[in-house]
Amino acid sequence: MKELFTRSLTGLLFVGLLISSVFYSHEALLVVFTIFGLVCMYEFSKLIELKSIIQYIILLIALGVFIFWKQIQPDLNVEEAIMILLAISLFVSLFLIRDLFSKKIIPEFAFKKYLLTTFYISSSFVFLLLIPCVEETYEPRIILGSFILVWINDSFAYLVGKNFGKQKLFERISPKKTVEGFFGGLLFACIASYFIAKFTATLSFSSWLILAIIISSIGTIGDLIQSKFKRQANVKDSGSIMPGHGGIFDRLDSMLFSAPFIYLFLKIVQYVS
Repeated sequence: MKELFTRSLTGLLFVGLLISSVFYSHEALLVVFTIFGLVCMYEFSKLIELKSIIQYIILLIALGVFIFWKQIQPDLNVEEAIMILLAISLFVSLFLIRDLFSKKIIPEFAFKKYLLTTFYISSSFVFLLLIPCVEETYEPRIILGSFILVWINDSFAYLVGKNFGKQKLFERISPKKTVEGFFGGLLFACIASYFIAKFTATLSFSSWLILAIIISSIGTIGDLIQSKFKRQANVKDSGSIMPGHGGIFDRLDSMLFSAPFIYLFLKIVQYVS
């Protein structure tokens, strides 16, 4: 009972901090995600045994160039640089997906470790902060709606999997995940997309529905990738900053891996509309 109370309280504090910063201002969200980013980078660096400060400097520079500097200089055109960052991030994501099916340790070399901290962790926080600004003006309901889809998918994947799951999804990496749980999370995320579209009045229902599919499927892959890193490091959680939940990386793994894909989809919607 005490563990459940601690887990619930920690979860509510995390969600409360996130929601309040989202609605307060983009600057507040930048501060919160910068802190989350530094903690997440620390946790990930421990998993891959990278003892350096370079990755933290790169994270701060990336947020400074793509987010902070763009805010104080609205006329600054960094769109081409963002597209290059997006292309490289998606390319690295595809390699991480490929590595899920390999038994070799990832990453093996120092260069690849820096590649991952830059284009897996740092770039994901950049895109998390760019998602609500895809239309140039700050729209908090888009990023909040995306997080709600992650939370609903995770919650119902767990509930459906626990009660009805029989077929393992990826037993070698995550023994508790089931095919039934995956489709349960996907189904309820798709249902939730209708209500998000209706009550946020941001994107169309079809756009939110596609986002639900992207977040559920890509987010699950992101969760599996993080599980492989933890399994290789022989740890249960990436950190202990959130009692009952683990680390910040544990809470954001699905959204971090989904962020570049979400941003790409929103740019496509913007282009065709």
